[in-house]
Amino acid sequence: MSEIVMEAKQLTKQYGKQLALDSVDFKIREGSIVGLIGPNGAGKTTIMKIMGGLVFPSSGGIEMFGESSEKGLNHSRSRSSFIIETPYAKGGMSARENLEKQRRQKGIPDKKRIDEVLDIVKLSDTGKKEVKKFSLGMKQRLGIANALLGKPEFMVLDEPINGLDPEGIVEIRELLKSLNKEEKVTILISSHILSELSQLCTDYIFINHGRITDVLTASELSQECSEYYHIDTDDNELAGAILTKDLGIRKLEVLEDGSIRIYEGFDDIRRISKGLYEGGVIPTLLSRNEVNLEDYYMKKVQADD
Repeated sequence: MSEIVMEAKQLTKQYGKQLALDSVDFKIREGSIVGLIGPNGAGKTTIMKIMGGLVFPSSGGIEMFGESSEKGLNHSRSRSSFIIETPYAKGGMSARENLEKQRRQKGIPDKKRIDEVLDIVKLSDTGKKEVKKFSLGMKQRLGIANALLGKPEFMVLDEPINGLDPEGIVEIRELLKSLNKEEKVTILISSHILSELSQLCTDYIFINHGRITDVLTASELSQECSEYYHIDTDDNELAGAILTKDLGIRKLEVLEDGSIRIYEGFDDIRRISKGLYEGGVIPTLLSRNEVNLEDYYMKKVQADD
């Protein structure tokens, strides 16, 4: 059984009359890459700020590396790194100069660590180039290099690919995969770019209105994001009746526009098509699709609103 790196226990945060977090419970296991997913204002950043010690909970609490006391959490945070706001760097300095300054401030004695992290994030060849001339993706990688100086076992990243171009997104994705696999870093990441999380994460936490709506492994999400046939006809109400009563289809969903999704009978689609025709319905659309992370996310959010 993997070690629990971080656990939220009835975590609650109230700002005045606004309940930002409502009795939140979840666990993050060692070696995982966890996607924290939810709309703006759902509570994602509040969770991360509490983990980083920037905000205190109103009730409940967190445990990191088995520690829950104030002293213990401070020690656990020294084994972690947090990029919650825009990574700070002085624009008139090079990547190496910025990291040297941070190394001294953090009291890290090993000067060779700068070369190691620059190599990890692929910024070794930037030389004396000033950070203000870096691309956004390079600045994000420098922020991650800074976070890696202390050899963290756990990284918390709030929207690290926000605003990046496609090439920059791929760079950060591959970097995080490498950190997880080769450096053995457990990662919690929030992002609005769900297609990227689906290519990166081992686990998912869905949050809306300060409440956890789902906690799933990638395997469990894959089962939820199953294949389906999208059917539209000249009479969807009659089509639904034919599918359930005459053809025995039980796993189906009627969408707001009246079209239908069926989640079974893939090997029998000819019989389904024939049954609709014989029942007096003309299919105008019959396509095989797959529910992706965005579909699942939107379905959960709409169900919770």
